[in-house]
Amino acid sequence: MGCDAPPYRDRFRANGETVAFSGGDGGAAAACFTCHGLAGEGDGKNSPRLAGLDAGYLHRQLDDYANGRRDHAAMRTIALKLSDGDRSRVANYYAALPSPLAPARAADAAGGRLYREGDAARGLPSCASCHGGRGEGDAANPPLAGQPAHYLEAQLIAWRTAKRKNDPLGEMREISRRLSAREARAVSIYASGLGAGRHQGQATFREARRADPRNDASAPPPHAPGSAQPAR
Repeated sequence: MGCDAPPYRDRFRANGETVAFSGGDGGAAAACFTCHGLAGEGDGKNSPRLAGLDAGYLHRQLDDYANGRRDHAAMRTIALKLSDGDRSRVANYYAALPSPLAPARAADAAGGRLYREGDAARGLPSCASCHGGRGEGDAANPPLAGQPAHYLEAQLIAWRTAKRKNDPLGEMREISRRLSAREARAVSIYASGLGAGRHQGQATFREARRADPRNDASAPPPHAPGSAQPAR
């Protein structure tokens, strides 16, 4: 009498957690945790925190590394080795993790003023108008609170030099080009130290983001057995 063998399942891609810790088809060298930390907290300098970010936003960033809208050689290699399903699974996994507390940082007044008020004379809107007064993000923009200041500054440089081009309306390119190097650093330090972006606020952020027409990332697929479930 024959026997029915259980369906094959790749144990390195079973769910978002295994992709994050195995690297999926990219292998161990491409495992997310090697740069982004065991809890998705980032490395405090070059690698951002992923924990608690919107799943649709995370998925879209992987897509944009793969298609060249974000210029980063290592991330492009990693993203190209992840299937669309793997990108969705790992994005859902990190979205469900609790956000770490923002570290205390010394920030100068100029950085805080630019973040809160902008500079109308130069056509600079406030960062708070899109990313929230506490850095919590809104329907179309990711949270900044708790991200490494060095990473935020590097993103402003990437926008300014067109190494990052995944802003649908082009606001970040224009804003980054109107900031001096000192201002970019000051506002990055200020935003990094804001004490918001907590996990409990992300569910509302995710639902609002999906409804915003400027966000072209699709909602994550329904939860499947064995996969990480996004926070509610």
